[in-house]
Amino acid sequence: MNYSTNISMLQRFLDLSLSITALILIAHVYGIPFSTSYLILGVLGSGLFVLLSELFGLYKNSQTSTLISIASLIFNGWVVAWFILIVLMFLLKESENFSRVVLTLWGLTVPFFLISYRWLIRVSLRQYFYQSANYKMVAIIGVTRSGRELAKVINDNPWLGYKVAGFFDDEYKGNEFQMLGELKDLEQACNKNSFAEIYICLPLKAESEIQQLLNLLSNSTLVVKFIPDLFSFDLLQARWTDLKGLPVISVYDSPLNSNLAKIIKRLEDIILSVCILVLISPILVVLALGVKLTSQGPIIFKQKRYGINGKEINIYKFRSMISQDNGDVILQATQNDARVTRFGAFMRKTSLDELPQFINVLQGKMSIVGPRPHASAHNEHYRKIVPKYMQRHSVKPGITGWAQVNGWRGETKTLDKMEKRIEFDLYYINNWSLLMDLKIIFLTLVKGFFDKNAY
Repeated sequence: MNYSTNISMLQRFLDLSLSITALILIAHVYGIPFSTSYLILGVLGSGLFVLLSELFGLYKNSQTSTLISIASLIFNGWVVAWFILIVLMFLLKESENFSRVVLTLWGLTVPFFLISYRWLIRVSLRQYFYQSANYKMVAIIGVTRSGRELAKVINDNPWLGYKVAGFFDDEYKGNEFQMLGELKDLEQACNKNSFAEIYICLPLKAESEIQQLLNLLSNSTLVVKFIPDLFSFDLLQARWTDLKGLPVISVYDSPLNSNLAKIIKRLEDIILSVCILVLISPILVVLALGVKLTSQGPIIFKQKRYGINGKEINIYKFRSMISQDNGDVILQATQNDARVTRFGAFMRKTSLDELPQFINVLQGKMSIVGPRPHASAHNEHYRKIVPKYMQRHSVKPGITGWAQVNGWRGETKTLDKMEKRIEFDLYYINNWSLLMDLKIIFLTLVKGFFDKNAY
């Protein structure tokens, strides 16, 4: 278990402990006996917060994240956890057993405590290093993008206790960075003990140079760390994992691949889909009658799309066209498309034709949020000309998605528009969180129903 993992585990423990302690103290101040019910409430609420914070990414890169971003994640995680508790108490008719004053103060003070202790730790460490000059000096080999990013992280987070002494590089000729010399000067510099740690930030293709450096540095007392320049292989989104001590790079991966994330995502889909279908059932009846009375043909149109892992699924839509293309060649709907019925045009413009897909979500074939499914024929066309196109099928397709709420929906007349849509789809896959799903759903409700690009 490495240092950053230990810090993350400590933060989880402190978050859990402080949340429960805050409830105990508030109950004591107001003279409320701390019964078993309060203990269960504290453990459940704190546990929910830690679980949600894990999904929101609070404990990921927490050492180098800004305090503002950490505060935002804490606030969001606690608000969702507290809201779930209130709903559970209401459904179980337990709310009358708790003091409203205690619950309100608990809800307001816990985020303050969790943010405050993180701020105090950072301020204390920064002051300690400033006053004692106890920084560890580090040298970086390679003015590569990863080397520059490393220097920026160290400079932006002085409370970590590091300072960059400078770079070693054979090719860099600029004056933006403090240079300690070329690689041939490294041995002499190491003997002077002018830095305690050294980071090798060379591209993976520089295998021979890396091996020579490792052989050279084995004769020193320096702490040596290797940060491969992942940018040269477009591996920025890759994730490092550990398999029984064997380091593994997940080149194409997603937070959604964890079992916990899959369970949370499925629960989200089931709960929200049931609630939404109940609420929109009168609208579904009206739309079905509108389709039936304004044109001949079935009410529901089934079209083959690619689901998760590229497997074909049938998705449901209210029929909005006279013709029902479902073969090897499918033309995208265009502006003033003659195939679109008058009532169908209204549904497509408002995205109401997509509402039957909540049935697909309940079936487990789709998700509420995810990359929009394209017709199978379009997939076969674009997978040949758009890099990483098929990576969008590593998760379930969605009714709405990150690309759609950012304006990349509807007809894709040019290749660059499809590439932009895929860029947003892949960003969602690589950065998924429950909070991001809720944000996309909210943005869809606010601005996603009417769109000038939907025909």
